[in-house]
Amino acid sequence: MAKTILIVDDSASLRTAVKIALTGAGYEVIEGCDGRDGLAKLDGRKVHLVISDVNMPNMDGISMVQAIKQNPAYKFTPIIMLTTEAGSDMMEKGKAAGVKAWVVKPFKPEQMLQAVSKLILP
Repeated sequence: MAKTILIVDDSASLRTAVKIALTGAGYEVIEGCDGRDGLAKLDGRKVHLVISDVNMPNMDGISMVQAIKQNPAYKFTPIIMLTTEAGSDMMEKGKAAGVKAWVVKPFKPEQMLQAVSKLILP
């Protein structure tokens, strides 16, 4: 059975690029356009991993991670931040919120898939 990954980013073109890489590797993909939409997609179905941007309208990635970690059903879901933010302050905030990996844009699909395969248990 395919593992499901939620991609949350306000850039439709970035979501598409990530989706192509992930579906090509055999993952099933759900998309959210911002933090609020991403949270709404966590509706009880099994999601094995979340990939999120930091800077988004309505709710930013760090706030969304904090909200996900409050939800008992998704508390242990690994989260990768895929963002242009490379500052250590922001990375610390992410880590404190529960982010497991940080991939800086522009990214190489192989690099992201490696991070994904390390965080998704077989």
